[in-house]
Amino acid sequence: MAGVPLISLFDALLADLDGVVYAGPHAIPSAVDSLKQLEGLGVGLGYVTNNASRSPAQVAAHLRELGAPADNNQVVSSSQAAAELLAGELAPGSRVLITGSPALAAEIELVGLVPVYSQGEDPVAVVQGFNPEIGWKDLAEATYVVNAGALWVATNTDMSIPQARGIAPGNGTLVAAVAAATGQTPRVAGKPEAPLFHSAAKRLGAERPLVVGDRLDTDILGGNNAGFATVAVLTGVDTRQTILAARAAERPDYIISSLAELHTAYPEVSYDDGTYACGDATARVANGAVGIIGSQDNLNSWRAACAAWWAATPDAAALHAPKLVWLDH
Repeated sequence: MAGVPLISLFDALLADLDGVVYAGPHAIPSAVDSLKQLEGLGVGLGYVTNNASRSPAQVAAHLRELGAPADNNQVVSSSQAAAELLAGELAPGSRVLITGSPALAAEIELVGLVPVYSQGEDPVAVVQGFNPEIGWKDLAEATYVVNAGALWVATNTDMSIPQARGIAPGNGTLVAAVAAATGQTPRVAGKPEAPLFHSAAKRLGAERPLVVGDRLDTDILGGNNAGFATVAVLTGVDTRQTILAARAAERPDYIISSLAELHTAYPEVSYDDGTYACGDATARVANGAVGIIGSQDNLNSWRAACAAWWAATPDAAALHAPKLVWLDH
């Protein structure tokens, strides 16, 4: 709707954290102020994170230190989802090998299971979540237990995680090490599965939430899987180029440069005789290439290009980057 701030179309924002609100210990510019504005608009706020290294209370405390609004129950984590998954599969009191953080172990205890740390303690399951302290011995212990036939659950499989110094290996790389050694594949509890998003929306009583994230393969795919509107923000992992090349299931409804753009009108994309227009930029597909009239630095050029390319490849099951022809720089 022209002239109306994007966020006003929704009753809640479900925000990812790493790469959206902060990178490592530091807030991303404009993120905190953008989140603080939501309360005055009557828009609910929940945080949905795949990072299982800290408890929801610790995450909320960090957010408050950065100046962002955050009660403990506003944070929904993949460690909670993993604990709930395991509790549904195992008898109360079952032993679970923790390949992760103390926060993950605490969630396992909360659902009536017993955290253990070695194969010698007879675990019947393994739960693996991100912890920067994990080493080879931890991964080896998980491998022994998985190879012995235990149920294996991963909180998430993000291959990378934004940090203050750049992009670093995420939990998915550690899970991949165990997978390579065992030939097994874990069940995944967090994003991109839908329950994490449904749980967050339910806590807020939201009927029209908007999911914002920096990753297509977890945040956007997960929001799409949940049936919610999605917006990709360019402050973390994915870029204009990777968003354009996205699989159909991972394509966002909106693309913004920062959370500040939630509070501005989203430019309409129009279609006329094979040409897609957004602002003063246009794009059309011909011979497998996307011809764009507009500046490469203008996000509207990429919005128009995405609209044109996605319309031409509506069922893309794999990443497919088109050739780009910039007709006016």
